[in-house]
Amino acid sequence: MNRLMQWIEVRVDLQGIRTLIAKKTVPVHKHTIWYYFGGITLFLFLVQVVTGILLLLYYRPSAEGAFESVQFIMSQVHFGWLIRSVHSWAANLLVLTAFIHMFSVFFMKAYRKPREITWVSGVLLFFIFLGFGFSGYLLPWNEISFFATKVGTDITGVVPVIGDFLARFLRGSKYITGGTLTRFFGFHVAVLPMLTLALLAVHIFVIQKQGMSIPIGIQDKSKHMPFMPHFMLRDLLGWLVALGILAVLSTIFPWELGIKADPFAPAPAGIMPEWYFVWMFQMLKIFPARMLLMEGEQFAILLFGLMGIFWLCVPFLDVQAARERKSPLFTVIGVIGAVGILVLTFYSYLWG
Repeated sequence: MNRLMQWIEVRVDLQGIRTLIAKKTVPVHKHTIWYYFGGITLFLFLVQVVTGILLLLYYRPSAEGAFESVQFIMSQVHFGWLIRSVHSWAANLLVLTAFIHMFSVFFMKAYRKPREITWVSGVLLFFIFLGFGFSGYLLPWNEISFFATKVGTDITGVVPVIGDFLARFLRGSKYITGGTLTRFFGFHVAVLPMLTLALLAVHIFVIQKQGMSIPIGIQDKSKHMPFMPHFMLRDLLGWLVALGILAVLSTIFPWELGIKADPFAPAPAGIMPEWYFVWMFQMLKIFPARMLLMEGEQFAILLFGLMGIFWLCVPFLDVQAARERKSPLFTVIGVIGAVGILVLTFYSYLWG
């Protein structure tokens, strides 16, 4: 092993990496537990990459073969049903842990100077994860995914000015066809992964450069633990817990395939998008038919866009946090946002 490391050292200078690992520390305080959700999210993304590559070996991205290829994976390929189930459950857990990680960063004001790039890249990664969920949902070409995608693309069609263009761009035509499936497949396995890798590289680089943020109000800022091996072992424990939860869900509640999509069949009753889009779906139903000289759906879509822009620009708007002062206004905004999302989601499933 020593000879191998010497061989590598001559060709690749690892001294900088060793120095970084040796000197890197992590703050210790009552909110340290929230740091681990970033690593768990990264782990679940790696699970997605590995299982996605395995599924890619058998999947056929066409209206004629998509459903049958997934059916073949689940019934004929050894442990194919498990790989698909792990991929589907990991996608949902990925969004959940990314959501928790993002809001924990928000409430700890970890976006304040000089970590604006960390926040912006992280929020963009979260948006891309939602894009992964939306594009991947159609790929099995079953009844639920077909009509849920139809509803989702119909919603983009009401975006003011560019709605019709967006809907046609996503679908590849006026209607959802096999071409839409191929286009979503391209987004899912090529476009979004490239964007993710680029943003992930930026995100990890700036985290290593700036280090972990200490929340405002922590009096003792001198307590730190070495990254290696103390924090890393705790991080790996979080990965093992996530893997255990993923294994239990995937084996006890395997992801079902359903019925093959029939574009000429009526939509099933109570069709709903994936749970992380349900709160937006519920808000669309709350708005009246007309608001401020525009249709209610258009107003809601415009509101979603403004909310996304606001969320992206939080580090530049929260002047108090930038001055190392508590900003109760932004904390209240975060609480209202998180509670509103949870309430609308649960309401939609229970009574919507």
